[in-house]
Amino acid sequence: MSQTSVLSGTGAAARVRIQTAQFDVSEEIAALQQNDPRIGAVCTFLGTVRDRNVHSAEHAGSVQTLELEHYPGMTEKSIDAMIDEAHTRFDIYGVRVVHRVGVMHPTEPVVLVAAASAHRGESFKACEFVMDYLKTQAPFWKKEQTAQGAQWVDARISDDRALARWGIDKRNA
Repeated sequence: MSQTSVLSGTGAAARVRIQTAQFDVSEEIAALQQNDPRIGAVCTFLGTVRDRNVHSAEHAGSVQTLELEHYPGMTEKSIDAMIDEAHTRFDIYGVRVVHRVGVMHPTEPVVLVAAASAHRGESFKACEFVMDYLKTQAPFWKKEQTAQGAQWVDARISDDRALARWGIDKRNA
């Protein structure tokens, strides 16, 4: 059974959705656009499970699964606040974030960030901003399962630097 939690709307109209099930990118984009004639650009970021321990497909296999945990309610509110901040910084019409939790395998989708605006520049910036903020500030915990066992994935300094370029000086928890 798929666990889904929603904030800022319901179903297709939600700005933030946390779920165990995979999602359809084209359906998410259509829901963001909702036939709004002002929208001239939709930029997306799709994050997938990768084996970060290898550098080529023929050497893949050390990461067997990735498990994400979160605090229901708190996570959605945190992401929703990020979207509000994106609206104050960029000339956009909407942002949509769908994030999976639970156990996932390499190449499966984990997160979708989509931003809509009249022009591509604002959409690109908003999408990148939300993703940078999401990487450092959303309360998710990642655990990788490898042949050697399970280990929690540590925060990265490079993610803090990515957020800092937007003028936000917050450290990964």
